[in-house]
Amino acid sequence: MNIRSLTRGDGVVIGAAVLLFIASFLSLGASEYASLNAWDVLATLMSTYLAGVIGAAIVVLSRMLPQQRKVAGLDLAQFGVALTIFAAWTAFWTIIGSPSAGAGLIIGLLATLILAGGAVATPLVPALKVALVGAPKPQPAGAPYGAGPNPGYGYPGAQQQAGHGYGYPGGQQQPQGGQTYGQQAPAADGTAGGPAGATQAAGSPADFAPFWFAVPVARPLYGEDGSPAPIAELAPGTWYLAVEQRGQALIAQTQDGRRGVLQDTTGIQRG
Repeated sequence: MNIRSLTRGDGVVIGAAVLLFIASFLSLGASEYASLNAWDVLATLMSTYLAGVIGAAIVVLSRMLPQQRKVAGLDLAQFGVALTIFAAWTAFWTIIGSPSAGAGLIIGLLATLILAGGAVATPLVPALKVALVGAPKPQPAGAPYGAGPNPGYGYPGAQQQAGHGYGYPGGQQQPQGGQTYGQQAPAADGTAGGPAGATQAAGSPADFAPFWFAVPVARPLYGEDGSPAPIAELAPGTWYLAVEQRGQALIAQTQDGRRGVLQDTTGIQRG
């Protein structure tokens, strides 16, 4: 599981689920119902409050899993979204049919509406797709991989690191400020191609060399067999190894050794 794959939309879902759980302990109504909460009415508890909380948990869990699971033919995330919508639908008609709605019903309805809205809108609204947990602090020169800080997002090291071989971000000399995929670093003599016999730009398949990269936002990694279901999700703030280029796509390897196709390479940061 990768907590860095969670987005702001997932944060909205988590917050709404916590509010819904709190509402389950509040009064459902006035007068004769003033002493009752959702835990005293099993049907309301299961169809609204726990359904919403469980739906939120499924949505968040599906974002953290490296590979999507299916429930009744639906992706786990789709099943969770459907459950949150069902909870909001039930909460709405419960409060409509109640002779006197208490704090538990009112707050429960608001929480389920926010919950369902966040679950549905997260894949659609760019502002909600931003990573919830930011990238780690930049890494100082010579520090071990994974610990903190040079200028620029995802930049692993501006100068050559002694003793680090192939595959280590910062193991080779990199241009100041980072280099995005497909760009070629200017040579010391000011020419675009570098010294005599220099190779083509880094994005050229004919002259591809493995390199480390980071993604600006969470992006799916698909299987090399062409399967439409993602096998993993690349998260911002984590380095991945590009081992091959296929047209505009990259064959990427995660830190646990899995390989797949990154179809969207726009804006990636090279190490």
